Amino acid sequence: MKKGNGGEKMTQDTTVLLDERRIFKPSKEIIERAHIKDWEAEIEKGKDIEKYWAEKAEQFEWFKKYDKVLDDSNKPFYKWFVNGKINLAYNAVDRWIHTEKRNQVAILYVNERGHEKKITYYELYREVNKLANAFKNLGVKKGDKVSTYLPMCPELIITLLACTKIGAIHSVVYSGLSVGAFVDRVNDAEAKVILTADGTYRRGKIIDLKKISDEAVLRCPTVETIVVVNHTGSKIEISELSGREIFYDRLIEGEPVECEPEHMDAEDPLFILYTSGSTGKPKGVLHTTAGYMVGVATTLRNVFDIQDDDLWWCTGDIGWITGHSYVLYGPLLLGTTTVVYEGAPDYPDPGVWWNIVERYGVTKFYTAPTAIRHLMRFGNRYPNIYDLSSLKILGTVGEPINPEAWVWYYKNIGKEKTPIMDTWWQTETGMHLISPLPSAPLKPGSATKPLPGIDADVVDVDGKPVPMGKGGLLVIKTPWPAMFRTLYKDEQRYMDVYWTDVPGGVYSAGDMARKDEDGYFWIQGRSDDVLKIAGHRVGTSEVESAFVSHPAVAEAAVIGKSDPIKGEVIKAFLILKEGKKLDTNLIEELSRHVRYELGPVAVLGEMEQVEKLPKTRSGKIMRRILRAKEEGKDLGDTSTLEE
Repeated sequence: MKKGNGGEKMTQDTTVLLDERRIFKPSKEIIERAHIKDWEAEIEKGKDIEKYWAEKAEQFEWFKKYDKVLDDSNKPFYKWFVNGKINLAYNAVDRWIHTEKRNQVAILYVNERGHEKKITYYELYREVNKLANAFKNLGVKKGDKVSTYLPMCPELIITLLACTKIGAIHSVVYSGLSVGAFVDRVNDAEAKVILTADGTYRRGKIIDLKKISDEAVLRCPTVETIVVVNHTGSKIEISELSGREIFYDRLIEGEPVECEPEHMDAEDPLFILYTSGSTGKPKGVLHTTAGYMVGVATTLRNVFDIQDDDLWWCTGDIGWITGHSYVLYGPLLLGTTTVVYEGAPDYPDPGVWWNIVERYGVTKFYTAPTAIRHLMRFGNRYPNIYDLSSLKILGTVGEPINPEAWVWYYKNIGKEKTPIMDTWWQTETGMHLISPLPSAPLKPGSATKPLPGIDADVVDVDGKPVPMGKGGLLVIKTPWPAMFRTLYKDEQRYMDVYWTDVPGGVYSAGDMARKDEDGYFWIQGRSDDVLKIAGHRVGTSEVESAFVSHPAVAEAAVIGKSDPIKGEVIKAFLILKEGKKLDTNLIEELSRHVRYELGPVAVLGEMEQVEKLPKTRSGKIMRRILRAKEEGKDLGDTSTLEE
């Protein structure tokens, strides 16, 4: 029997192998500064979800106040802030220009070549309005779709805000996807306008985006206009443009710097964002306006304790949900400065991120565990070169962070002073759902507890809570404001994938988890990545954590491999730290180490040293690709992968 999201139906609890008991308590200074000083009291307050989220909605300017906080009459098609009228771009940009934030930097753009550009809230306001007016002149109306194929550049942020200002629905295509992936996403969204660029910077090279875009749009019949940003200065001539192409600068030239915001219904669509599609047809996740706005702003403010003097940096790409929620919308809704970085984390050297932290005085830093593990390969010499004392809070997003990577991050980047906010959420959830707050005691590798206003649990296939310490399915039991509303043009798939797996009308996340004696959640990995070893079901994250806890290993990915005697054994793909080689001695040492860490259940088959692991652009390891390669099967579309 198959799970709706492609995994095997779970038939029993997963076995828990790791036992992490270290606790890191927040300093007195962190608690005194925090917006929320009593974590547990705030969680208790959030149990009345309608009252809680209504209070959070008060921070925004509404054109018309909503009639009802939550409409749950047509589950699972929930509605939030019913009949309210609002505009997200107005709340993210316009309202700040009448305050002292008018001349504050909104966007600090930096690239791997050291180039920078600073855009104040007032400058951003003018640029967004000019492009919004230009879109209107192109015939873009409320509800029309605009797709982008742009690098991490200021024009990408301006484009999305301009769409939001006039009620157009944006759909970002990550600027590293193949022609086929581009075509699928643009055609499914039925985009009227596409914005692309001459190129993007990546590890010292300029990647030609326009060439890919040119090939793709030949197969996109709904596209009427292609707007080209001259980002890298590769000097495309006007004579090279087709009849439906126009340069970005030409498009906005002479446009008025004022534009009235569209009065959007709370439930009007905001954007469509396609998941990586690594297991089949990409899913068009549809988010709407008011609930998403309230959710992302509230969680960013609470989880990272955003203050007026902060410089916020989330390393995520706007091509994925992390960038939408916590590079673009969340920071601007809070009136903070957001760093937008274009480039790789290890170019021109593995100290490039820490150089930026020192140069600009970044205070809050949010990245993926895979990036942390990658940078661990080079030891602590690069972090030690730079002054990282400006950092106050760190965070992680993507896969679960294993305890040893957590401790390395805490010691070498946070200098044992900064708490780490290990956040669990998804494209579909829109916002953080499980995460500590700065005032919470932390356990390395645990996302701690559901945030205030969120009701999560770990259950079996019948929807019954599993015993403490046992693994099961992670579910969300009540709606939350930033939740997606459907899959675009596929309501049946929306219900089948997310709402029918587990009885009780709960949202099934597709992840395995367990809860410990303190109610802390430990994410064990995807339910369709579970290993079946010697009669036990084991989460991949625990086995990988055991490998990474060895001083020779930087990153690990494990899969189950068929064995004629034992049924299934573990095969590990290992990235070793600089100077290490997987010889016979190290294999024996790792076997003993993993068996000591996990017990006799961990039946190891093979180990293979690799230079890279297949990862999505959002930092998730694609074990499906490793399994397919191991079994000699077709890999499918791999353009969604970073490595």
